[in-house]
Amino acid sequence: MPAGPPLPVIAILVTPETAASVVYGMYDLFRAAGRDWPMVMGGSPGAALLEPVIVSARAGVVRVANEVTIEAQRSLDEMPTPTAVCVPELMIGPHEPPEGLFAAEVQWVRRCHANGALLATSCSGAVLLGEAGLLDGEDATTHWAFCDLLQRRYPLARVRPQRAMVTAGEGQRLVMAGGGSSWMDLALYLIARLAGIEAAMQVARLNLIDWHHIGQQPFARVACSRQVEDAVIGRCQAWIAEHYTHPAPVAAMTQHSGLAERSFQRRFKLATGMTPMEYIQTLRIEEAKHLLETTAGPIEAVAEEVGYDDAAFFSRLFRRSVNLTPAQYRRRFGAMRAALNGGHHGARS
Repeated sequence: MPAGPPLPVIAILVTPETAASVVYGMYDLFRAAGRDWPMVMGGSPGAALLEPVIVSARAGVVRVANEVTIEAQRSLDEMPTPTAVCVPELMIGPHEPPEGLFAAEVQWVRRCHANGALLATSCSGAVLLGEAGLLDGEDATTHWAFCDLLQRRYPLARVRPQRAMVTAGEGQRLVMAGGGSSWMDLALYLIARLAGIEAAMQVARLNLIDWHHIGQQPFARVACSRQVEDAVIGRCQAWIAEHYTHPAPVAAMTQHSGLAERSFQRRFKLATGMTPMEYIQTLRIEEAKHLLETTAGPIEAVAEEVGYDDAAFFSRLFRRSVNLTPAQYRRRFGAMRAALNGGHHGARS
């Protein structure tokens, strides 16, 4: 089988001032894109969509902030221009200019940008863009404690302290996320931009990530994994995935199995950990979540679309399953998808 096109490469830049948690967190999320959702839903990992690489001034072990060691896979000199560069937060003082700290890194970042790479920074990592001279005349953001430093040291930048994320520059190739755990927003944005919005939403669901400017609410547990050890039940799962709106879904699935009702109920629960009706409701709720994220129609229409004539019953079931009403879910995660969609098309965040 011929090899497919090369994956987008995301270089995660490590310096002695880097926080290890952000490096490893980004690396794991990028690795998860395309791979983990099929594994959870169907039992087999999917194809990777991104290739993260940890880079540093020198390859090998780097002792970073908090005395943690990270192994850089490539040196800056060895690294061809990646699709994107991620600069995690830098543990430097907000009142101390970074004089001479990042000479090699700044030169490399500038070269990558000149060669067409997308540059993305988390928290205080935006300082590297300023040092590279890339913020002049551009919107920018960073951790709230570093906004004064950014504006004072790079006076031609338009620092936007109130914004959680900014995209700027030619082709929107400068991306900056604010402080703290907003690196997760940044990672989701890059997955959406380089691998597709659906891949980003899948990673968000699996890792319980919410878009930070709309608050944090854990995603509902995904519990409708495909089971293959019992071939009869596996065949029924494949069938109901396409027919979950059937008016009598359990009876139809039982008939499709060819088993007696009691035997079917017992084997289905043994195989999936759920009763057939619980499983069907899980499928319907997952489809309803997708419709709430992607459409603006009334809740009644969503309920009918996934197989419920009684919208009030659907709403109660949805809230019991997700811990949000359908309207609350749409406001939160519809906004998240819209934010990712805007970033995917290069719109200014």
